[in-house]
Amino acid sequence: MTRRTDTPAAWDERTQLTTFLDYARATAHAKCEGVSAEDAVKAPLPGSPLMTLSGLINHLRWVEHYWVEEVFLGQEPSGPLVHATEEDPDPEMRTAVDTPLPQLLAEYEEQSARYRRIVAGLGLDATAKRPIRDGRHVDLRWVLLHLVEETSRHNGHLDVVRELVDGRTGA
Repeated sequence: MTRRTDTPAAWDERTQLTTFLDYARATAHAKCEGVSAEDAVKAPLPGSPLMTLSGLINHLRWVEHYWVEEVFLGQEPSGPLVHATEEDPDPEMRTAVDTPLPQLLAEYEEQSARYRRIVAGLGLDATAKRPIRDGRHVDLRWVLLHLVEETSRHNGHLDVVRELVDGRTGA
């Protein structure tokens, strides 16, 4: 796993963006350290039956897949998000209970390492192959910023769920 720091090794824009994304990813991993298999799939919020530690990690993994591979690189849609419907908008969170959390974390880390290599070879001004909902083609800079925001927001959810399932705070 990437060392958890929010201080970049250099002060150029790319290093700052990728450092913050790696920090947010590493924080998601840290929020799950030592959780039991039983607690990993508990949904402690009555109004959010899919809000589990496993579900959130799987969501982060597949959201990154969507933005990097499908939107930015233009690859064909794949994975559980393809099956999202109005009735089941988050199938990746529902199906996460079938996969052990350590496996989800390992898959997320393997994918993150691959995306680090991809991003390292592209300019921040490179344009996504597919448009976003409003028809515009975002650049890599926007994708990285969005992933920092998305991952950080869900780290807050991981914080709350972890405290509710086993009392652990921090990380």
